[in-house]
Parts: sequence; structure tokens; C-alpha cells
Amino acid sequence: MTPTENKAFIKKIMDARARRDHAPFMAAMSDDFVWRIVGSTAWSGEYVGKTEVQERLLKPLYRQFTAPSSITATRILADGDCVVAECHGHATTVAGQLYANTYCFVIRMADGKLRGMTEYMDTALVERVLGPPGR
Repeated sequence: MTPTENKAFIKKIMDARARRDHAPFMAAMSDDFVWRIVGSTAWSGEYVGKTEVQERLLKPLYRQFTAPSSITATRILADGDCVVAECHGHATTVAGQLYANTYCFVIRMADGKLRGMTEYMDTALVERVLGPPGR
């Protein structure tokens, strides 16, 4: 896919995530997708494979929210097989706290699939509002 096609592909996924629909994002992940979260929080690290992403990252995260989170892209840039999406998220935790993080996702594409992603975010907010993944 061209950078323009990659950018349009990510825009569709992010538009769905803004509507709290995470299904297109999940469907676009390759089986060997790698999600890296920067920082030194309990959530930081590398999640390897679509199954591990779902089980070790997303299920524990979504259990902490009252409803699916929304993530709205404010800017999407593409260069080669790399797409960068700046985003704002919004969710409410089951403890009643607002979780409104800002993100920069650096996404690697190949063969029309998401192959990897590095997530940069407000790690202080994560530490303050979210419990650890195993909670």
C-alpha cells in the first residue's frame, strides 16, 4: 500500500475508535502484531501477538472502564509503511475517574495489516488513574 492508502486505512480505523468501535482496529492487526508502550508504568512494555495484546493488554484495560473508550485522531501523517496518529482519548473508570489521555501512535503497516505500534502517552495519568493490568 502507498503512504496515502496507509493513511486512509488508519483514518477509517481511528474514525471507528472515535465512535467507540474497536472492531476495525482488532480486525486490522496481523497475528504477529507487536504493541510497545513506552515508559515505566505497570502497562509499559511489549505485547507480542494479537492474542497476547487482547488477553494481557486490552481485556484488563477495558475492565477498568465503564464503557469502551473513545480515541479521536487529531492528526495523521504517513511516510512509507509508517503512519503516525496523534489522538485524544476519553473514558470513565469504574471508580468514576475521568481517563482522558493524549497519545501518539507510531504504526507500522505491511500487506494491508497493522504489524506493530509504539504508543506514547501521558504516563503520569496512567499511574494516577489506572490500576495495574493484573488487577
